Amino acid sequence: MKAYIFPGQGAQYVGMGKDLYEKFPVAKDLFEEANSILGFRITDLMFSGTDEDLRQTKVTQPAIFLHSVILAAVMGDKFKPEMVAGHSLGEFSALVATKALTFADGLRLVARRANAMQHACELVPSTMAAIIGLADDKVEAILKTIDDIVVPANYNSPGQLVISGSMSGIDKACELIKAAGARRALPLKVGGAFHSPLMEPARIDLAAAIDHTEFHKPVCPIYQNVNAMPFTNPDSIKHNLNAQLTSPVLWTQIITNMVADGGKVFVEVGPGTVLQALVKKIAPEVEAMSAEI
Repeated sequence: MKAYIFPGQGAQYVGMGKDLYEKFPVAKDLFEEANSILGFRITDLMFSGTDEDLRQTKVTQPAIFLHSVILAAVMGDKFKPEMVAGHSLGEFSALVATKALTFADGLRLVARRANAMQHACELVPSTMAAIIGLADDKVEAILKTIDDIVVPANYNSPGQLVISGSMSGIDKACELIKAAGARRALPLKVGGAFHSPLMEPARIDLAAAIDHTEFHKPVCPIYQNVNAMPFTNPDSIKHNLNAQLTSPVLWTQIITNMVADGGKVFVEVGPGTVLQALVKKIAPEVEAMSAEI
């Protein structure tokens, strides 16, 4: 079976999507529709802005979403997913690509999500850190000993777990995790504690928008971040999406389940190659590649 996977925040780069805009009328039309919906020319920032421009959450998330969704649209008949998943933000791209959400509704939700997350980041100073080379259960056990907000955020692959929490919680965690033998405990340059309880204000804000948005049955199952299980029922998809911002991204578990359910070829749709590298670490026996137009 062929699985399509959609990247999240961090995959952006200056110039992303410019080739699609210039070569394909359908891409140009969708980019211009996005400019209109967002109320600013995100294409200018994507095609010729600066790295700093693209690092703004309100720009980063719509930019990655647009690149992924428009690339899938340009693929046309070549895009024939039998199963899909998206990493964090990428879940919204996957939902649009599989027709569970319209392009316009998906973009509006992503813009709302980005702004809500940015606001939550400003309420409480917080951050994230990547833990390399220590078993997930050992990291989890250490986090439970810390009297502060610090939780697993992204289960990216075996031996690669991102944690999220308050500044002091992350500092304590990194110190203890390094002492326990991790190869690295690397603080990340992010605006806040994504996928942690500190995102609750953003979750509430986004949930209100999700609940008022019409979802449809996707053309194939989507394996969702919060529980790594496949869904096609629109109400179930909405319920899981509502919990995403304060729950960890179970990427290792998602890929493991997709492989168990018959996934043999994984195609990354969007900027970068991060997800296919993670797939190869989780399931070395499968094929993983970038989408081709």
